Amino acid sequence: MKFVSVLLDTYNHERFIEEAIVSVLEQDFAASEVEILVVDDGSTDRTAEIVRKFEPRVKLLKKANGGQASAFNAGIPECQGEIVAFLDGDDWWNRGKLTAVVSAFEGAESVGLVGHGITEMFADGTKHEELLKETERLRLDSAEGARMFRLRKSFLGTSRMAYRRALLKEIGLVPEILRFEADEFLFTVAGFLSVVEILRESYTFYRMHDSNAFQIGDGNTEAIRRKQYILETLSESLESRLKDLGAPAEPIKIVTDWIKAEAELLRLELDNGYPWETIRSEIHHYRVLHAGVSNIRLALKCLTLIPGCFLPSKYYFAWRQTFLRSRIYQSARKKWMPFSEPSHVDRYRTIGP
Repeated sequence: MKFVSVLLDTYNHERFIEEAIVSVLEQDFAASEVEILVVDDGSTDRTAEIVRKFEPRVKLLKKANGGQASAFNAGIPECQGEIVAFLDGDDWWNRGKLTAVVSAFEGAESVGLVGHGITEMFADGTKHEELLKETERLRLDSAEGARMFRLRKSFLGTSRMAYRRALLKEIGLVPEILRFEADEFLFTVAGFLSVVEILRESYTFYRMHDSNAFQIGDGNTEAIRRKQYILETLSESLESRLKDLGAPAEPIKIVTDWIKAEAELLRLELDNGYPWETIRSEIHHYRVLHAGVSNIRLALKCLTLIPGCFLPSKYYFAWRQTFLRSRIYQSARKKWMPFSEPSHVDRYRTIGP
């Protein structure tokens, strides 16, 4: 077995950090084969106190609050393992995680990054499991690889991603302006520098909770604006770094344009954009998510866009959110045209508790 470093980034996770650490300690690896480092990004609660209960098995690195990128930049140079696996302080792992990841690296020297399926855990006990149909390998050095990547990046987020340490050294520092989405910077650059392998199985439990910085589903304007800004910054940072690395122009454009499109939809949701901007952005977004969609489904999507031809974008998105949540719409979709699933993914839902 290869020596592995586990890097946990955490901020005010006193409710969750113990479960995260225990899930690492319970991996089927000898203690001598795994080092565990926790970067506390300036927590103001009992997070550091709880982490210290696990010393000396766990090493605590405390720093002033600066966000996810700064936590990565502080922790990565301290890692001694040939493989570095990441875990957010509010998530936890399945027991076979490290064995599966290490086996993937041992199976191919060209693989520099390994991801895998994910199980979203909700407060009421409901589970959403998302798995690839089968294990895949890809690289972002072609247009085809970039298109595959942008539909599979959900399998490469922080608590799913593990790297060869040599690859992280080649990637270098993450722009610290990325207070979140720093994981996407890392795994996108990694995809241009090496082969990415995504395992089918789910080895991460991703906790959905009210203080998760990534979630904007409650309509909080400040959170949406913050995410819009970070996505715009991420796109610019990736474009600059990838050009410096000599990556091909077309894959760079495919990957960064998709991030820009996500940011644009958030802008239109907040501001009074023109109707033509709404229609263009919505159709582009839909075509990427549902490549090869039938003409009937595309026609249905266009019908929902009719109000967007007349309303400023802010009012269109407010109307659409109300419409999509209505019982009449939900019932009609379920009866006549169930929501389509991406062809490369299996999704399972278990109602809790």
